[in-house]
Amino acid sequence: MIAVLGLVIGVVAGLLVRPEVPAVVEPYLPIAVVAALDAVFGGLRAMLDGIFVDKVFVVSFLSNVVVAALIVFLGDKLGVGAQLSTGVVVVLGIRIFSNAAAIRRHVFRA
Repeated sequence: MIAVLGLVIGVVAGLLVRPEVPAVVEPYLPIAVVAALDAVFGGLRAMLDGIFVDKVFVVSFLSNVVVAALIVFLGDKLGVGAQLSTGVVVVLGIRIFSNAAAIRRHVFRA
């Protein structure tokens, strides 16, 4: 219940304050969101499989975001940022859909 309350407060605060994302960080934000979604779906799958460990989830969440941002940063420095961004999104997208399929099979027993 605390997590839901925190989510609601965060969404309301974001709508009221309308934070500005600095231009320097803009290329990394979508990749960070996709990496975070990968960790969330992986955590949900682990919870349904009965193997969820909160420390593993936190480390996975943070490391996914940091590694994805570093890959995009290095790509920008090498001049191939768009290609590496696409690669990161494809890999994380495959993981997200794989976890979603496992969650669906677990929930619907199909």
